[in-house]
Amino acid sequence: MNMNTNIRAVSKLDPVTLTVIDKGLQQVCNEMDLVHQKTSFSPIISESFDRSNGIYGLNNGRLIAQGALGLPIFIGVMQETTRCVCEARDDLNDGDVIIINDPYQGGTHLMDVKMVRPFYYKGKPWCHLANTGHWPDTGGMVPGGFSSTATEIHQEGLRIPPIKLVDRGKMNPEIVKLVLANIRVADERIGDIKAQIAALDAGARRLTALLDRYGVDLVEAAIMELEVRAERIMRSHIETIPDGTYSATAYMDSDGIVNEALEIAVDICVKGPEISFDLSRSSAPCAGPLNSVWATTLSSVYLAMKHIFPDVPLNAGCFKPITVAPPRGTFLYAEYPRPVAGCAAEVSQRIMEVVFLAFAEALPQKIFAAPAGTSGNLGMGGFDPEDKREYIMYYFSGGGYGGWWGGDGITNGCSTIGISKSQPVEVLEQRYPLIFDHYALREDSAGVGKFRGGFGVNYKVRLLRGTAKASFLMDHGRTGPPGILGGEPGAPNTIRVCQSGEISVPEHLSKGEDFELKAGDWIEVGTPGGGGYGDASQRESELVASDERNQYFSESTRS
Repeated sequence: MNMNTNIRAVSKLDPVTLTVIDKGLQQVCNEMDLVHQKTSFSPIISESFDRSNGIYGLNNGRLIAQGALGLPIFIGVMQETTRCVCEARDDLNDGDVIIINDPYQGGTHLMDVKMVRPFYYKGKPWCHLANTGHWPDTGGMVPGGFSSTATEIHQEGLRIPPIKLVDRGKMNPEIVKLVLANIRVADERIGDIKAQIAALDAGARRLTALLDRYGVDLVEAAIMELEVRAERIMRSHIETIPDGTYSATAYMDSDGIVNEALEIAVDICVKGPEISFDLSRSSAPCAGPLNSVWATTLSSVYLAMKHIFPDVPLNAGCFKPITVAPPRGTFLYAEYPRPVAGCAAEVSQRIMEVVFLAFAEALPQKIFAAPAGTSGNLGMGGFDPEDKREYIMYYFSGGGYGGWWGGDGITNGCSTIGISKSQPVEVLEQRYPLIFDHYALREDSAGVGKFRGGFGVNYKVRLLRGTAKASFLMDHGRTGPPGILGGEPGAPNTIRVCQSGEISVPEHLSKGEDFELKAGDWIEVGTPGGGGYGDASQRESELVASDERNQYFSESTRS
């Protein structure tokens, strides 16, 4: 579109039309999310919403719109995924769908499988539609993919470069056979594959209707204006931060191989309306699967800023004032063949945590104490002798949010990278040979403060029949989520495993794999509570009395 056409289109953009087009683009993404959710076979998508759909730029993959129902961590990741597809494939036609999960090409861990479809309008390419869904398994050393002892990417599962799954509207059966032959429980995965394609089809229909109604020029002008406004709002927020350099350090428990903490160190430079992030002081690349690929690291910083300034509209303009130096030579810039299973679910949350800690003094009315900071990844796979079938259960759990300037933290909130909810235990008990003996608020887990953190949860899952193998990839097991401004940390993550009556704790506290279970064996997990905000001596007496009535804290904790 030439400049004169663009100017004419902008002149027609009254506030009402701009808002309607903005909401229309978001609604396209929301409907894609709903189709994806409702048609998926895996509970992790259909029940927990571990997926995302969006609209991205034609040549550079820039974010145009992402639905409110999609996982926030993918706001930056899917930009990188789509950009990499644009660079790798110049042979895409109307009706094609690319499948990709390569972490080093705009990905996360291998279980997040992306699909990218070029969108054509009236015979011409206009943008890309893309989505990602967490598949419960893509092969690898352990059921569910969350190996804590992998030392190279090939041990983690099937790695898919950007290849054509659908060619001009026709699915390639040879590609499908290849994928299904390399993963467990293939009958579920074909359902998830078709669900992702169906979501892209729905997006194409809805976006066509939007362009039919308003025309290409007006919609493109609206997208440009929305990006300008998002950039302007983000810049105005950054200007409220005093100029200077802000630094902090957060810690991962270990990499699963070497039982030593990994450091995430950040130096944030604020100068007027611009902000830059330097993570180069972080630990070197690690042996185990806690390396983070660039797309995940970048998206984690973007998401942290979106948490701090949540009113900034979500599109590519939101990120223009933010510069992140690629932290080459650290575990936050993984290169082939480094293992990366824990990057999206665990490392990302610690990157966000370190950003929050760095700004605690400068933005006390914007920053909350550290949340649980772990997705609590639990994988269990085995054979059910009653149903005579193999199964894989991937489960994640909630934890406490940090206290904030206006009140206590949320109890059993979702991870800071998502909007996903834990799968209902009733659904899991129907699908798998197990039972939850208890699932309850975890007393004593909240960090105390003027405003305490929220509480984690405590659950115990027991195998009813057959045999299974369990693996864990969690974090915050060495230390709990830190408090700020005088608040205390929340309780750390705990895991106990009972095998034939013998109870053990994983060597790496929050990580371990190949725990062989038989009927009657169980796993008990206590998720972290959020950190406290402010000095506990300043807590109002009414709030202290309420905590005592509810018996949230034991006598030893209160004293």
